[in-house]
Amino acid sequence: MGGPSGGPGVEPGSTAHVVTQSHSSAPRSRDREAELRDYRAAFAVARSAMALIAPDGVVLAGNGALGTLLGTSPERMSSLDADTLLGLTGDPHARAVFREVAAGKRDRLRCTRLLTRPDGSSLRAELTLSRTGGARPLLLTVEDVGERDALREQLRHLAMHDPVTRLPNRALFFERLAAACEAAAGAGAGSGRVGLCYLDLDGFKAVNDTLGHRIGDALLAAVAGRLLACAQPGGHLVARLGGDEYALLLRESTGTGQATALAESVLTAFQQPFDVAGHRLAVSASIGVVEREAAGTSPTGLMQAADTTLYWAKADGKARWTLFDPERNEHRMTRQALSRTLRQAIERGEFVLDYQPLVALDTGELRGVEALVRWEHPHFGRLPPGRFIGLAEEDGSIVQLGRWVLAESCRQARAWQRAHPGTALVVSVNVAVRQVWDSDLVADVAAILAETGLPPRLLQLELTESALMGSAGRPLQALHALHEMGVRIAIDDFGTGYSNLAYMSRLPVSALKLDGSFVQGFRSAEHPNPADETIVEALVQLAHRLGLTVTAECVESAEQAERLRRIGCDTGQGWHWSRPVGADAISRLLA
Repeated sequence: MGGPSGGPGVEPGSTAHVVTQSHSSAPRSRDREAELRDYRAAFAVARSAMALIAPDGVVLAGNGALGTLLGTSPERMSSLDADTLLGLTGDPHARAVFREVAAGKRDRLRCTRLLTRPDGSSLRAELTLSRTGGARPLLLTVEDVGERDALREQLRHLAMHDPVTRLPNRALFFERLAAACEAAAGAGAGSGRVGLCYLDLDGFKAVNDTLGHRIGDALLAAVAGRLLACAQPGGHLVARLGGDEYALLLRESTGTGQATALAESVLTAFQQPFDVAGHRLAVSASIGVVEREAAGTSPTGLMQAADTTLYWAKADGKARWTLFDPERNEHRMTRQALSRTLRQAIERGEFVLDYQPLVALDTGELRGVEALVRWEHPHFGRLPPGRFIGLAEEDGSIVQLGRWVLAESCRQARAWQRAHPGTALVVSVNVAVRQVWDSDLVADVAAILAETGLPPRLLQLELTESALMGSAGRPLQALHALHEMGVRIAIDDFGTGYSNLAYMSRLPVSALKLDGSFVQGFRSAEHPNPADETIVEALVQLAHRLGLTVTAECVESAEQAERLRRIGCDTGQGWHWSRPVGADAISRLLA
């Protein structure tokens, strides 16, 4: 039975459903067509250069912007092979990536290619190939990056060059230096070498200060011109590192001779004055030269060596080149390391004392000892005072070190006195000028003598002649106070400074220690130096008339000791009797 509203066998509502389907499909089709028309219109008028490419690599369409960029019409691009359009023919890797994008294995290909136009001209372009979904064509966009890259290169050039001299600046120099080290290191068989001349102008600051920065800049540019004239085109790089500092890099050095010859040519070029803006200016240069195998060399290490060597050239008198010396640098590095750890070493107790006997020349008796400090360094071993006393005086730690030496010497001298009460052994201790100025030496000595119980007469303080000759104010007051306390004062290395005996007569001095250079004339009995003997004899006689005793230092033989005894020296000190030894060895001598 059929209902009134439907045919036989048709359920109610079926017809309406079919009608609904028929009415809804037509609008969607029209929408897609309209969307496609809009897409094609936008594609055609887009300012970006674009093309549609089929998955098999055929160009389906290119827009006007792409035609203009490539110098062809959009119609001629259709049916072209994508490899030809994209310039992928000679790039297997890029072609493989294109296939992956076409197959859906990769979403995008981006690369920069050099494309050739029909007229033979070329452009540098950035290509981006993207999937649009499903089996739809691939979308290619092309952007001309030639101008962008040219602008970028121009900006890089400005950033990497000095505006005053037009030379490469510090940033570009270090970039090229790193490349040169890397290239030379890869030369093989250790044959790759690199050289560097690091120079600084002598007298440039005076020009800048008196004539102004405009003339100074003009001089810097003129210097750059002369350096370029000295350099070998292609083989040398000339750079301004800042201020009045320049560098000449030898990329493939043939040896030290080439680097020093370049430095010498620069010095020769600077011998002629510079004519700058109506001024004739004379400036010289100090040059640090470093040349070495690139293997194991870093740009930083090379520049540090060059900077050190430039400092040497300045210190040696300027207007010269100085070649890097590993031994000299090692000494400098050691000096810096010692300076950094000196104060901590005192606190850690790394210092010890040796003692050298002072012997009576007439009887051979042991009259005293000189305390000599040594540094038992954990890395450099036992160091003599010449390696660190100067450093201690520079940084002021000599006050702390000197106080320890004084206390330890007095403690040991008191121990010897207790063990040998019949022997009046004097301990002689060196005192630096800074100990007098930067500390209360009188109070320190008084406290140490009271603490150790050592009689003041058994302590002798040695000061250098040059330090005593200018004594006034506080140092002179300290010397008189120590003398009144009963402490002996001796002048060390006498004869190397002022040698003003008249002035010395007004100082509270008890003894003179003749510098070892006077004793050298006594070495040969067959060929004595009469002048040395006459000088020493006169000094001894004058000293005795002033009530001073005389000690001869650096006595190395029995002949010297005998001649010094005949002249009238009171005591002697040197390897003839003993090298500096530990306290135990002195105890055995006393026994």
